[in-house]
Amino acid sequence: MGRHRIMGTNGRTLVAAVGVAGVTALAAVWTAQAGSVESVPSAAPKPRPIVGQTSKPDPKLPAPLVNMDIAHASEKGAKGVNITIDDGPDPNWTPQVLEVLKANNAKATFCMVGPQAQAHPDLVKAVVAGGHRLCDHSMSHDTSMDKKTRAYQSKEVLDARRMIVKASGGVKPLYYRAPGGAFTPYSRQIAAAQGMRPLGWNVDSKDFEKPGADAMVNTVKNEIHNGPTVLFHDAGGDRGQTVEALRRILPWLKQQGYTFGFPVR
Repeated sequence: MGRHRIMGTNGRTLVAAVGVAGVTALAAVWTAQAGSVESVPSAAPKPRPIVGQTSKPDPKLPAPLVNMDIAHASEKGAKGVNITIDDGPDPNWTPQVLEVLKANNAKATFCMVGPQAQAHPDLVKAVVAGGHRLCDHSMSHDTSMDKKTRAYQSKEVLDARRMIVKASGGVKPLYYRAPGGAFTPYSRQIAAAQGMRPLGWNVDSKDFEKPGADAMVNTVKNEIHNGPTVLFHDAGGDRGQTVEALRRILPWLKQQGYTFGFPVR
């Protein structure tokens, strides 16, 4: 076979040169060689850049699955409003908030504290059944968690997520809101690596201070031009003023041409 020139030839010349048996043998060798090349493990694919993300992920951490920038905008666009409800669920106030939302055909994002979700899985499921979205609001609502260790931040975010998922029957939170806005680049990436977009706000109703329903309504009316994401609470004390403010502000927003949506992801 050594006296035949086979490199660079076509299949017909090759058969003539080495015979059918020789071609069969060569094919077996080439197939084996090809298999050995393909069996070499390839490098793990680099995560694809997320369109629109301005934050630079830490390559030593799990790659974000969603944008790790803090979200403020609405999926509904310029005339969208994101109603967000924090700190629950609460057996007294969450059902009342859900009733008002349903009466106004409004959807909201409920930012839940892990132990509250664990204690009231029926309410978590009711939120989901109402077509609303879930948000991870940490384990202990520590507004100074941005000054704590990475291990602490990770536990606050991920333990709460697990509790919410279990309480909901498997529905995952789509956002993470740091208590008091105490985000860090680390906590934002840890959340985004679990598919949770960090969530901010544009309008604080100040309902936690219990200023009265009139004051809350006026705050929203006067500040809605600042952006679409509005902050309310359904736990942490008497939220009767919040329920009343929602009952009045939701129809007003519709009258102004706003539609209720969810934060961008």
